[in-house]
Order: sequence, then structure tokens, then C-alpha cells
Amino acid sequence: MILATGNRHKLAEMRELLPGVELESLPAGFEMPPEDGDSFEANALIKARAARAVTGGAVVADDSGIEAEDLGGAPGIYSARYAGEGADDQTNLDKLLREVDAAGGGRRAAYVCALALIEADGSEHVFEARCGGHLLAAGRGSGGFGYDPAFVPDETGPEDERTMAELSAAEKHAISHRGKAARLLAAHLAPAAGAS
Repeated sequence: MILATGNRHKLAEMRELLPGVELESLPAGFEMPPEDGDSFEANALIKARAARAVTGGAVVADDSGIEAEDLGGAPGIYSARYAGEGADDQTNLDKLLREVDAAGGGRRAAYVCALALIEADGSEHVFEARCGGHLLAAGRGSGGFGYDPAFVPDETGPEDERTMAELSAAEKHAISHRGKAARLLAAHLAPAAGAS
């Protein structure tokens, strides 16, 4: 199965989240289409359909990001390019934290992930999940990527102030938006795997 991403972090994470599913990266030179959908689901389907058109096989595509409550859900679908095209993770994170500080209210946020699957027969499915939490004023930790260093998930408990970047891979996968969506996808794939 092809994972429609150029992000090596996402490929590594999805391989960990879907044991038993052989995930391959996109063919060299593949250009992702513009992500001009109005939702995570729409963008995941754009990527999946483009990869399907090139490979002809089963594909999975992820679109995910973070929504800050006090910013009306921003950066949302623009998370990967929040500080502009080509901005790195740290630049995007710095911009988000500056804007949340300026908003002056709470620091509630949620990660969202939509996984689009196009099966070998062409049928399409989308699995979406969320992980709620809050943002710190500054990042901590060396694990994870994206906004992980400043995001403290609710599901580790009220006494646990570790960021996603400070959790072990297993702890992160158990509660993350991508982990939850991947389990929904795996559950969908399981009957087919059992039938083969």
C-alpha cells in the first residue's frame, strides 16, 4: 500500500501505527497536488486520489494539523505552511505560540487527523480522529515533530504536563490523533486481512 506523503516523519510514524501493513512511499519525482480542500478530509482525499492516479494501487493519505480554540480553529488545514510555504516546524510553532499569546485567552487546542483510504477496487473511506490538549508558552522535548513540543495532551492525565515531544513513541501512538485514526483504518482493513 502506498502512503501518499513526502513527509518522512509521517511515513515512519504510520509504519509504526500499522504493523502488518506494508507501507511504501510515493514514487520518486511525484509532485503532490495543491491542498486546496476546505477540510482535513477533503485534503486527504485530494492526496489519495492523486497517488492512486499515478500508482493504480491501494493508497492511504493523511492530512492533519492543529486547531487553536482562541484562534477560531487556526491554523487548521494550513498547519504545515502556517508561517508560509517552505517554513520549517520551528517557524510554524513560533508563529502559533505568538498568536495564541496575543489572543490572551485560554490555550486550548486539538490535533486533528484524517486518513483517506482508496482500496484496490477504488472504494474510498475516510477515518478522522482528534486529540485534545493545551499549548505551553514555549516548546519542550526532542521527540515528535510539528507542534508536538508545545502540545500537552489531555489523555495523559491532569497531573502530567509532558508535551507530545516528551512522550515515548508508544505513549504518543496510544493517544494521538494519528494513532486513533490509524486504529480505525486498521480495524477496517482487518476483515480483508483475515480473508486472505
